[in-house]
Amino acid sequence: MPGGLSKRSFAKTRAGVQKIGQKGYTFYLIYPSQESAYRFAVPARINKTCRKIRLRTAGRLIGYARVSTGAQDLSLQLDALQQQGCRKPHIFIDKGSGGQAQRPGLDACLKMLQPGDVLLVWRLDRLGRSMPHLVTLIATLRERGVGFRSLCDGALDTTTASGELVFTIFSALAQFEQRLIQERTRAGLKAARARGHRGGRKPIRPDDPRVTMAKTMHTDTTLSITTVCRTLNISRATFYRYLSLSAKLGRSL
Repeated sequence: MPGGLSKRSFAKTRAGVQKIGQKGYTFYLIYPSQESAYRFAVPARINKTCRKIRLRTAGRLIGYARVSTGAQDLSLQLDALQQQGCRKPHIFIDKGSGGQAQRPGLDACLKMLQPGDVLLVWRLDRLGRSMPHLVTLIATLRERGVGFRSLCDGALDTTTASGELVFTIFSALAQFEQRLIQERTRAGLKAARARGHRGGRKPIRPDDPRVTMAKTMHTDTTLSITTVCRTLNISRATFYRYLSLSAKLGRSL
């Protein structure tokens, strides 16, 4: 019987529309009488929960490979990704330092990833610039429902429970490292202030040659302010600050 209903269940059902579920599908029984009920079981739509489960289990493998210079060979990484099931159209490549903020291959790879997919890399350092950047990137993928797997770092596979545990440890270590850097920076600034050092750029003195040149060019009425600023390669605000310093020097003399 459709939906696992017995003849007795059908006999007790009034004529109309009945909604039943079977194997992740939703069926609508549309019939004007009991006799025609067996012939109008029509699959209408896939249940939302089953759709999510199927997308997760049938996700794609998206690969990412990177080398630091154009002279280096990508064959080792590409072969390893393809052996794991990555198709060539689903492998994105970058040639350049991992410290670069703009990586077109990685941007296109992240844009293509959908919930249920798994991002596959040959090694961790191929993906992240640093440990904090790597942890942030993987955490973003997890929020999007995307898994992550590193071939040479077998324990790091966020699609498994042990991999999630390793990622959590990495996250804690990255946060600890960031806190240590902040504490060292604050301690260094405090020690420098105690010795009389002040941070930032050194202030310009009134007798600086740049101030003198700005004052001399300003006295020339044939030159506009825009011309003077363009010649000295400074902004109008800097030019007027130079004039103010020159005036202070004149009053002190």
